[in-house]
Amino acid sequence: MTPNHISWDHYRTFLFVIETGSLSAAARALGLTQPTAGRHIEALEQTFGAPLFLRTQQGLLPTEKALAMRAHAKTMAAMSSALARIASGDMENVRGTVRISASEVIAAESLPPILARLQEAHPSLEIELSASDRIEDLLQQEADIAIRMVRPTQSALVSRRIGHISLGLHAHRSYLDRHGVPKSLEDLKEHRLIGFDRQLAYIRDLLKTRPNLAGVTFDFRTDSNLVQLAAIRAGLGIGICQNAIGARDPDLVEVLPDALDLALETFVVMHENLKTVPRFRSTFDALAAGLGDWIRVGDGKDLPPPPH
Repeated sequence: MTPNHISWDHYRTFLFVIETGSLSAAARALGLTQPTAGRHIEALEQTFGAPLFLRTQQGLLPTEKALAMRAHAKTMAAMSSALARIASGDMENVRGTVRISASEVIAAESLPPILARLQEAHPSLEIELSASDRIEDLLQQEADIAIRMVRPTQSALVSRRIGHISLGLHAHRSYLDRHGVPKSLEDLKEHRLIGFDRQLAYIRDLLKTRPNLAGVTFDFRTDSNLVQLAAIRAGLGIGICQNAIGARDPDLVEVLPDALDLALETFVVMHENLKTVPRFRSTFDALAAGLGDWIRVGDGKDLPPPPH
């Protein structure tokens, strides 16, 4: 058997073995028997003339050749998924599957009501929502449409600038009741702060323009924006979150308004080849309109009515 004649099923098994570290876990995830998964790996090893995994007490560890193959196999997986989505669709009606990529917080907080309205309007539309802070490659068709906080530069992509999602310092009312409200940036040194485990680029830029924050340390650290938001809501301390989220939650209070002057430029992006397909066009337009409304809430416009 030559590499050109190997079934995609073999490469899919290969990817799952790398991700899970065992034949049995990969087989369960794929609905295969363990001997079948083993035969897939053996066929690949015979074809490429080298072992792909080392058997250890910790599980199956990928060899250098397996690691070199991994990126290409992931590209194959993305293309297979894209082909399945195209085959599921309708070229004349809003019908079929659309895969959307967005950051964790946008996916969890901003998009559900937008997508609910979209699917109410188009019941035959199916949505796959990938919630990840990793930028998925639209050119490799890892997703059909993406919400991005960086301006796209590839000429094959079409994008619509939505505006800036503003960020601010927020805390739960219960935390402020216990510890008081800071009156200045200097006061933050006396509070429990929620932030990143690693100092990301925009945090470094913020510290350059806010020397009063230079000595501030985070008492609760995580690299997940969604976990940071959960920590703020739980009353662990003061952290950064979108002003639109704070505006919609009566228990979240913005402290030191306008102290950060921090915002994320936001774009809805898709491949230009998809722009005339009804389901992609309708989804793109709905995301752009819905996120525009979301940004206006963060700017203090069109706020929801106060709770009774």
